[in-house]
Amino acid sequence: MIDQSYQPLAGIRVIEISHMIMGPSAGFFLASLGAEVIKIEPPDGDNTRKLTGMGRGFYPSFNRGKKSVVLNTKTPEGLATLHQLISTADVFLENFRDGSMEKLGLAPTQLQEKYPSLIIASCKGFLQGPYENRTAMDEVVQMMTGMAYMTGPKGRPLRIGSSTVDITGGLFTAFGVVAVLFKRQQDGLGHQIRTGLFESCLLLVMQHMVQFDLEGTESPPMPNREFSWPIYDIFTTQDERSIFIGAITGGHWELVCRLLGLEDLLTDPRLQTRMQQINHRAWTIPLVAATVAKQPYAELAAQLEQQGIPFGPVSRPVEMYDDPHVNRPNGLLSSVDNETGQIYRAPGLPFEVDGQALFPSDPNLAAIGEHTEEILAALQKPAQ
Repeated sequence: MIDQSYQPLAGIRVIEISHMIMGPSAGFFLASLGAEVIKIEPPDGDNTRKLTGMGRGFYPSFNRGKKSVVLNTKTPEGLATLHQLISTADVFLENFRDGSMEKLGLAPTQLQEKYPSLIIASCKGFLQGPYENRTAMDEVVQMMTGMAYMTGPKGRPLRIGSSTVDITGGLFTAFGVVAVLFKRQQDGLGHQIRTGLFESCLLLVMQHMVQFDLEGTESPPMPNREFSWPIYDIFTTQDERSIFIGAITGGHWELVCRLLGLEDLLTDPRLQTRMQQINHRAWTIPLVAATVAKQPYAELAAQLEQQGIPFGPVSRPVEMYDDPHVNRPNGLLSSVDNETGQIYRAPGLPFEVDGQALFPSDPNLAAIGEHTEEILAALQKPAQ
C-alpha cells in the first residue's frame, strides 16, 4: 500500500507540455514526489502514446500519476485556456524548441513577465552557447560527448542500452525545480530553469575528462580498459549462466581463490602483490574461468553472497520481473492504462524517505483528456 503521507511536493501544481522522454520524465519525478502534474495533450493525444517496439514503454513509463487535459493550443481559445491554467500553477514544464514556444507566448521571458512567481522549467538540447539552436537527441549527445566512444570497443562507438541521457536530463530538471521551489520560499519570485541534454551527458563523462586534465592520460573505451583489479570479469557457469565476479581487494582475492579451490595462487611467488595479480591476469583469469565453468550458478552465487564478494548475473531487463529483490514490497508498482485497460508493472524512484518508497498518489496512466472536464471546470469556479 502507498502511504499517502509521503508526498513532499503535495500542493505544488505543475503544467507540463512535453513529449518523448526528457520532459515527461521530469514530470514523472515531480509527480512521484507528490506534485499535481497536469499534462497538456493535443486533441489526438501525445504522439508518444502511439509508439510501438522499443518506443512502446516510453509513454506508460514516464507519464504515470499525471492528469491529462486536452487543449488545442493552435486555436486562440485553447491557448487562452492554457494561460488560465498556467496562472494557477507553481511550475510550467516544457521540452519544445525555443522558437515554437515564443510563437505561443510561452517563452520563459514572456511567462515570467506575465506570472512573476512562476517557475519555468525548459528541457532543451543544449544550454546557452554556440550549439543552443541545434536539434539534439539522446544518441546524438552520446556521440558528441564521448559517451558512445567509452561504451563500445575501440573503433565501435555504441550508445548505452536505454534512454539514459534523456532520463538523466529529466532528473536534473526535477532537481532544479525542487531547488528553486525552496528558493522561491525565500524570495517569493519565479525562476527560469534550462536543462541541456548535451550537458547532462557531459556530466556523465566528467570523470574521464578530469583524469586527462590531472594526469594527461586518456582512458580507453571501457571494453578495452586497463584493469585495476585481479578479477573483474564475466564468466560462464556449468549451467551456461553468465555471471560477473569482482575481486577488488586483497581480501576478495583470497576469498575467491579459496572458494574456487585455487589456493595455489595464494602462495605463487608471482602473485604476492596487487600489481603482480593484475599483471598476470593473462593466465590467472583462464584458471578462474575453467573453475567457474564447473560450478552450478545457484551454488556459486550463494557462496559468493555469503562471502561478501561482488557478483551478479548478466540479466535481461525482462528478467527483472522475476528478481526477488525487485519484487520486494513496493519494489514494483502496478499501474492501469486507463486508455486501454492494460495493467503493467514498473519501478518507482530509487530512494526511500524514512524507509518509505515514493510513488505518485494515483499510479495509473490517464486516458487522453481524462481530466479535461474536471480541471477546466475548476477554472470557472469563483475564488472563495
